[in-house]
Amino acid sequence: MKKAFITGINGQDGSYLTEYLLSLGYEIYGIVRRNSVSENQQSRFNNEVRSKIHISYGDLLDQSSLEKILYEVQPDEIYNLAAQSHVRVSYDIPQFTVQTNALGVLNILEAYKKGCPKAKFYQASSSEMFGNSVDADGFQRETTPFSPVSPYGCSKVFGFNIVKNYRNAFKLHACNGILFNHESPRRGSNFVTTKVVKTAVEIKYNISDKLILGNMDSYRDWGHSKDYVRAMHKIINHNEPDDFIVSTMETHSVREMVNYVFNKLKLDVDKYVTQDAKFIRPEELKYLKGDSTKIRTTLGWKPEYSFESLLDDMIEHWKKIIANKSII
Repeated sequence: MKKAFITGINGQDGSYLTEYLLSLGYEIYGIVRRNSVSENQQSRFNNEVRSKIHISYGDLLDQSSLEKILYEVQPDEIYNLAAQSHVRVSYDIPQFTVQTNALGVLNILEAYKKGCPKAKFYQASSSEMFGNSVDADGFQRETTPFSPVSPYGCSKVFGFNIVKNYRNAFKLHACNGILFNHESPRRGSNFVTTKVVKTAVEIKYNISDKLILGNMDSYRDWGHSKDYVRAMHKIINHNEPDDFIVSTMETHSVREMVNYVFNKLKLDVDKYVTQDAKFIRPEELKYLKGDSTKIRTTLGWKPEYSFESLLDDMIEHWKKIIANKSII
């Protein structure tokens, strides 16, 4: 039985990855940060999954906890998914963002190098590293220069590069997945996709009366987290450690997303949607569209969800939750 160690196990990607690896017969270990409201820390897992996994307290900023658990578990695969993951919030807490997303990666690489160097390592890198750098054909790919436009993006560039450095310097099986935006019913409510879908459903059930957004003309390459965790597993198990872009190869604006969701719910966009400058980033990232040809041809990965079926999945999820609330 293979062992996998996952940081950020209680997040959107961590929870889907856990379920996927359990279906493949893995033994799963993970860490969560100590929280005064512990009930929320495994809320994305059902009781059956919770009973099958091993969770400890730990933190990317506490190297001793990382060294201790990696030495004890001796995992075959390490997935570093933990991060301060909200781009807009990274402007509010830039130091913490950089400490977690940059120094935290260095800490776990050091613990990995010392405690279980024969393991394979996956780093969750981000399309935000590209910023507004786009190739002439309208795509971002593995060779596109990084030009991040947020503290989050800057911190992720360091994480990406230090993984490559440790791979080359210490001959570690360490790789990066450069994942473009990916969502799901488990996405936090402060991310724009869930904010749009959840609020639209609340409007449908007369719980809310408006949706307030920032820039509606930014374009993103949106996929489903379920598809992207399959890509993580393929990347880490490639015979050579390497870096891959994971994307749908399509881009859609926030405005397109809003129109699709509101039309699906038979709501008038003009009646309910407004914009507020406070939700606009100090420096906007205008456009993302990933070229995932490399992972499709090399590893045989392709997404199963479309932009529309992703949003349909999220709409149905929130309809079930909010319909029950409205009845109560």
